[in-house]
Amino acid sequence: MKIALTGPSNRKEEWKSKIASDCNIIEFEFGRELPECDVLVDLAFDDHPERILAYGPLPTPLILSCVKVQLIGVLAHFGINAKKNVYGINALATFINREKNEMSLAFESQKEAGNELCARLGLTPEWVKDRVGLVTPRILFMIINEAYYTVQEGTAGKADINTGMKLGTAYPHGPFEWVDLVGIQDVFEVLDSLYQDTREERYKICPMLKTEYLESGV
Repeated sequence: MKIALTGPSNRKEEWKSKIASDCNIIEFEFGRELPECDVLVDLAFDDHPERILAYGPLPTPLILSCVKVQLIGVLAHFGINAKKNVYGINALATFINREKNEMSLAFESQKEAGNELCARLGLTPEWVKDRVGLVTPRILFMIINEAYYTVQEGTAGKADINTGMKLGTAYPHGPFEWVDLVGIQDVFEVLDSLYQDTREERYKICPMLKTEYLESGV
């Protein structure tokens, strides 16, 4: 199977580690001619949802990073109503090469085709509701945001919170360790997208987190 792949280098390397060994990966840069392929994978799609205008007319299936955006919302916004074989995936750093992949459907009728495609690629999909933040990032980044509020209020330091979270919940990483692994830019932008989508206070970004994001210069 030929896979056309684009996205940040760290995510592409994670994808290569996850995908079936008999797949032929063809890397490309968006803006150049799209390579012929059996499936197109864009691991940075939710940073550039306008790319659907180029991908929509393709007959090949699409697997697109969709955490900061809602897949069906993007299709509707750009008037791509005929594209059926399109699937969202949690492609944030550290979330690709896992036992199961958190994925979403724009159209429920495409689940069987999605399962068949994933089997060929060596993916094990965990289908979740198509919404901003999916499930795991929504929960994890809310915890991270609360952890920043705790530090900002002077209740505890980052190291103590990391240790307490790992001991108390058996999470593999503490909140601030997750920030380092995923990247503060994606943490900030996912939380911002969640707040814009829901207007729920639990996703309102802690000023300390926002400051660190701005200071990072990303």
